[in-house]
Amino acid sequence: MVTVPRLTGSASGPMVIVHLARAGTVVKPGDSLVEFDRAAQIKTSHDRQAEYRDFIEQINKKRADQTAARAKDETDVVQAEHASKRAELDMLDNDLIAPIKAEQNKLVLEEARAKLAQVRQTFDLKRRSATADLRILEIQRDRALNAWKHAETNAEKMRIVSPIDGLVVLKTIWKSGAFGEMQEGEEVRGGQPILEVVDTSMMRVRTRISQADVEYVRVGQPARITLDSYPSRPFAGRLDQLSVIGTTSGLSSRVRTFLAVFTIDGADPHLLPDLSAAVEVDPPPEVVQAFRPADSGSKNAHDKK
Repeated sequence: MVTVPRLTGSASGPMVIVHLARAGTVVKPGDSLVEFDRAAQIKTSHDRQAEYRDFIEQINKKRADQTAARAKDETDVVQAEHASKRAELDMLDNDLIAPIKAEQNKLVLEEARAKLAQVRQTFDLKRRSATADLRILEIQRDRALNAWKHAETNAEKMRIVSPIDGLVVLKTIWKSGAFGEMQEGEEVRGGQPILEVVDTSMMRVRTRISQADVEYVRVGQPARITLDSYPSRPFAGRLDQLSVIGTTSGLSSRVRTFLAVFTIDGADPHLLPDLSAAVEVDPPPEVVQAFRPADSGSKNAHDKK
């Protein structure tokens, strides 16, 4: 099953089909099945890539500016420390100089120490501010990178190739008040089924068995399958799956039916999807023996069911 991809990131809205494999096309692994208009995603990818590279340059410039500013601030701290030490040395001469000069030295020391404390506090605040500014740019860079990668991934999702060898079968959808197949140029949304790639080498027939006949079939039982389109071409097969729980029949609410899947042996070009078929199954030997009368010379009509 091939469905419309769901895009990641902020991309949303309908997508336009620009290429679609035709129904009945035989494809191999890697062959293009459907492609959507990728112009918007490619443009977004280029824009986000340019934005990402711009943020990288801004971060490099910001780091260089912060390095220069840090060197200047460290110089101011060293100068304030030297001024404080000079004031402390001048205080040693207070006993030898005039009282007014000693008072001036005391005031100069207090001012130098206050300035040193202020410069150190300012230095720490500037470093925190610089770290925050750099982190903001890094977050914007990471967002641009994520948007870039999302756009690239979306552009890759909008071209779907076949994973296996098989036959293209377009899905029928409801559009414009009627059922129809997908076509190029139509708008579709994420999750909507488009087509199926059917492996024609392993075809199966799905049918329902009445509750009156279910006791006569077993998993693995051989069967003869005939297509209604080609009644002269019988195919051999076997019962592959049989549901254990019955469902209500469409003809009567009292009759239950069981879903059965028959696998057709081999491959044939006449075996195509969505064809109707008839299935004939021989009952197992134990069932035939149970219906056979004691007189082996007589023929019972229930030998085959």
